[in-house]
Amino acid sequence: MLETVYDVFARKTRGEPLRHIGYVDAFDDELARVYAWKTYDEESWFEMCIVRRSAILPVNRPEAALGTGGGA
Repeated sequence: MLETVYDVFARKTRGEPLRHIGYVDAFDDELARVYAWKTYDEESWFEMCIVRRSAILPVNRPEAALGTGGGA
């Protein structure tokens, strides 16, 4: 069984936009939640979310999937 890469997003306050704070590797969604919370617990986050990296779809550069393309 291969681990999946999950990107981690969080916000410190209700009105703040979510921002990318890092990533975790996990075997399933529940483990990814735990890993994200324990890995990035140095801040007092209002909200934290995870997204499977494979679920992120490029909009303007379909040939450059997240993490595989060159710089902007």
